[in-house]
Amino acid sequence: MAAAQRIVIENCSIATVDANDTEYATGHIVIADNRIESLGAGKAPEGLENVVRRVDATGHLVTPGLINTHHHFYQWITRGLATDHNLFNWLVALYPTWARIDEQMVHSAAQGSLAMMARGGVTTAMDHHYVFPQGSGDLSGAIIGAARDMGVRFTLARGSMDRSEKDGGLPPDFAVETLDGALAATEDTVKQHHDASFGAMTQVAVAPCSPFSVSTELMRDGAELARRLGVRLHTHGSETVEEEKFCHELFGMGPTDYFESTGWLGEDVWMAHCVHMNDSDIAAFARTRTGVAHCPSSNARLAAGIARVPDMLAAGVPVGLGVDGTASNESGELHTELRNALLINRLGAHKEAALNARQALRLGTYGGAQVLGRAAEIGSLEPGKLADLVLWKLDTLAHASIADPVTALVFGAAAPVTASFVNGRQIVADGRLLTADEDAIARSTRAEAQRLAQISAQA
Repeated sequence: MAAAQRIVIENCSIATVDANDTEYATGHIVIADNRIESLGAGKAPEGLENVVRRVDATGHLVTPGLINTHHHFYQWITRGLATDHNLFNWLVALYPTWARIDEQMVHSAAQGSLAMMARGGVTTAMDHHYVFPQGSGDLSGAIIGAARDMGVRFTLARGSMDRSEKDGGLPPDFAVETLDGALAATEDTVKQHHDASFGAMTQVAVAPCSPFSVSTELMRDGAELARRLGVRLHTHGSETVEEEKFCHELFGMGPTDYFESTGWLGEDVWMAHCVHMNDSDIAAFARTRTGVAHCPSSNARLAAGIARVPDMLAAGVPVGLGVDGTASNESGELHTELRNALLINRLGAHKEAALNARQALRLGTYGGAQVLGRAAEIGSLEPGKLADLVLWKLDTLAHASIADPVTALVFGAAAPVTASFVNGRQIVADGRLLTADEDAIARSTRAEAQRLAQISAQA
């Protein structure tokens, strides 16, 4: 076997986000191939062999890479539309456009979404893709290919919808799948693309869209399919008061009770949003270790409300952060969600005690790893874990006068990313992608957005 090649990073502040929140004011990290070999205070040990690179990280904070737990990549080409709508009206306004996406559009949109996140410190991304118009091509393959080329660790939540306008749902009839078709396509995607091994770069989850866009049969059969295949489950839950009303009217119970009745609570499940949760809902999530993807900017954009994140954390619910689709969070960045999660939650019942800087950082790193079922591999800086980490530059005008680096990162302006490593491979240098041409992606996404708008207008 070839000897491990080592990268040594020194003279940096380090926030490990381990179980003890260990931090080093000045320390080092040694990467050996795709793993973290060692880290600690001061300089790296003398006599390390096969050191192929040394990084002087003076003025930087090193953290685990950020982990995005909820997104809709295709929405990159429908940003800036329906900007003054609540969720249901927003969906009604945009579904006719989304129903006309194709493989080329989806690939370009995935590139745009991934590029924006990666250059801002995301090392693990996910995409909940649930719109599969008839004859639109291999959309799952296009998304997975974009993530592979970008060099980002990735989970595709293969979504589905089978409740269209004719069934009282919101999407057009030609934009949904049949029950059997959705289950078969989802199973095929898992078998073709899911990697269950340690260090996997691509994983797949089973992800019917939401209670108001899928049938009870698809929810129940989807849960059974995921557990038969040994993969995780994802959906939207308790996002708005309208959704809660819908569940009571159609199912005679609230969203959480409905999820439990269909097999959708458990440590292999995570839900997006979970804004409208009462005490018993939070207790059910805690009891079953069901995870939550908290999307503060999107929740504010659509006026959905403030999720009870402090109460969830106190109860033991796993919580990570999500960008959500960029039609409801046009920035498309996860590092800004650290700040927004902290600030928005302080508008809630707990006020200034809701979240602090280190809790916010944990949501965006280790919390995300828990939610994606990968806490043994990523989410904290510890020997043996995968080398997914970010160097944040904190010695410029924007942050230099803030003494505490974690406070600077979370409370301050969006910090520049000097370097981002995924699986030991550097994918960002000085805020620019090393694995893709950002300018070419910008041109492509603009062209595809215009093409989609023209097709929709003609329809």
